[in-house]
Amino acid sequence: MDAARARLARDPRFVFARRHITRPAEAGGEDHLPLSVTEFRRMQQEGGFALWWEAHGLLYGIPSAMEVALEGGRVVVANLSRTVLAEAASRYPMRILNITAPYHVLAARLAARGRESAADIESRLAREAVLPAALPVETVLNDGSVEQGVERVLAALSRAAADARPTEKAHPAPPG
Repeated sequence: MDAARARLARDPRFVFARRHITRPAEAGGEDHLPLSVTEFRRMQQEGGFALWWEAHGLLYGIPSAMEVALEGGRVVVANLSRTVLAEAASRYPMRILNITAPYHVLAARLAARGRESAADIESRLAREAVLPAALPVETVLNDGSVEQGVERVLAALSRAAADARPTEKAHPAPPG
């Protein structure tokens, strides 16, 4: 995703949502905005997240500012948990880009990140992560080089951009 983000940095059709995570910045991995649990909960209570979830002992949030980009017809690319996909689809126009690879490739990539033990990786990959039914899903097989994976992701995102339309923000009817 980082390579796709870099390639699309000047393309106004796309916005990449930067996740807020209760993980220190120095933990490595994705570029995220680190927050304490207290800071996260405060932002959550103040409506700072369009979506949020808990996984792997951490809290994750997608900033509510992404809604402005959606209203303008832009494609917002966000790394979401499968646990919030149904909620997201009920509130936003959505296409799921399921980027996956064979088990042995995923295990090697997770180990290379150095954030989880071998047992944690085994446990993570053993979980059955089923996508919610009836949501539009496009699967991208990312089993080759980084460049091959990037090209496949860019092609899928270009198809999503071709379908994107500005949305009207829902406004409540005036009383009376």
